[in-house]
Amino acid sequence: MNYFLHVLYGILISYFAMIAPGMLNMTALKVRLEIGKLESVKFAIGASVIIFIQAGIALFFADYFVKNPSVIELLKTAGVFVFFALAVFFFMLSRRKINPKTTSGKGNYLIRGAILSGLNMLSIPFYLAFSIFLAEKQRIIIEQPYILLYIFGVFVGAMLLFYTYIYFAEKIAKKVSFIARNINLILSGLFIVLGIITLTRLLQ
Repeated sequence: MNYFLHVLYGILISYFAMIAPGMLNMTALKVRLEIGKLESVKFAIGASVIIFIQAGIALFFADYFVKNPSVIELLKTAGVFVFFALAVFFFMLSRRKINPKTTSGKGNYLIRGAILSGLNMLSIPFYLAFSIFLAEKQRIIIEQPYILLYIFGVFVGAMLLFYTYIYFAEKIAKKVSFIARNINLILSGLFIVLGIITLTRLLQ
């Protein structure tokens, strides 16, 4: 039962942490609408694998991060520049007229998902903070095999969330046409918000 709870906590934290429109799930939705379901699933797998690794780093090196807060600050600083750069990139894309029929399907979306997920510098601090909180509440145990079960749950939760966006992509497009037509602009805005939030926390 204790093993199952670690998987469940991982699933719930990962799923609900990403349930609001964010850079990864909105990009998965974009790929689904413009390229196709298979490529969006590949993107989701690539992103989820990196989330799995990031959660693993947070758990395996929890003591190191706690004793060296400068590492987290360095990740956040790098994240500010990355977020603003991506905001500009997606804003420029939003200015282009995109014809879905001529959208190129070339490229490895598994790798693209992994790269974009890896650029999310807040993921490791997030899972680190949540894991420490749960450990203090005696909800999880930060030792093997519980660590592996927990981060496996994180992977499953991420995949479930991505597939939720992918599965309902067409319904979202029909009901919320604004999102379907202006997804690059929305992604740009989300990156700006993430950059501002990260910068604000650094300055506090």
